[in-house]
Amino acid sequence: MDLAAYLDRIGHAGPASPDMATLQSLVRAHLATVPFENLDVQLRRPTGTALPAIFAKIVGQRRGGWCFEQNGLLGWALGEIGFEVRRVVAGVMRTARGDSALGNHLALIVALDRPWLVDAGFGGSQGAPLPLEAGERDDSPFTVSLAEVDGYWRFAERIGDGDPFSFDFRTGPADEALLARQCAALQHDPESVFVQNLVVQQRQGDAHVTLRGRVFSVRTAASEEKRLVGSAEELVTLLRDRFGLDLPEAAGLWGKVCARHAVLFP
Repeated sequence: MDLAAYLDRIGHAGPASPDMATLQSLVRAHLATVPFENLDVQLRRPTGTALPAIFAKIVGQRRGGWCFEQNGLLGWALGEIGFEVRRVVAGVMRTARGDSALGNHLALIVALDRPWLVDAGFGGSQGAPLPLEAGERDDSPFTVSLAEVDGYWRFAERIGDGDPFSFDFRTGPADEALLARQCAALQHDPESVFVQNLVVQQRQGDAHVTLRGRVFSVRTAASEEKRLVGSAEELVTLLRDRFGLDLPEAAGLWGKVCARHAVLFP
């Protein structure tokens, strides 16, 4: 694992010192080059929390990943630079799922002048480090917020007047065994959204670009464009041209993607 190779992967050519300017630059560069994606889960390729394997995938193979991989690698890189980084356990939609959700998301707390929430693994809604204090911010096309709720911090994202999508977390050191168990469960449990659905998404400039199964969408502050992917060949081309993911084997997922689309949109 080589820091210079990671910085080259994300296109960060500037200073790398433990200060706010570097933190902002690294997060922005990471989000712009490493898409959130669950293609290994869809392809039934085991993935875990071990950093060497994550490095080989995201840096060596120029892939993306989900929260355990994205924030795992980013947290390692920040630590190598000299930042004080804490991995924290979070629970996506704990509002609906209760405490069983805890551990289904990995987030980072970076200490500078104050604590900052750093998260490159939630699909790109948070465009920059967020101070750990109650408040709301425009990360167009999302509005993101933090609030203290029942002894937890709650991060929430929403677009326009839509329903919020959130995760809850505490700031203590992560229970690594819990994260490992949840990482395994989310790629094997038939009820897992990652097992059921192909998801690729990324913040690209002033747009948020998403592929969910057959539905490809580009969302900006002013508009949203959607279209249906029409074939396995188009799926492979879209992954390569819009997300930088060269995976011709993804064509083998087409039957599953179509079957899931028929269930969701009968």
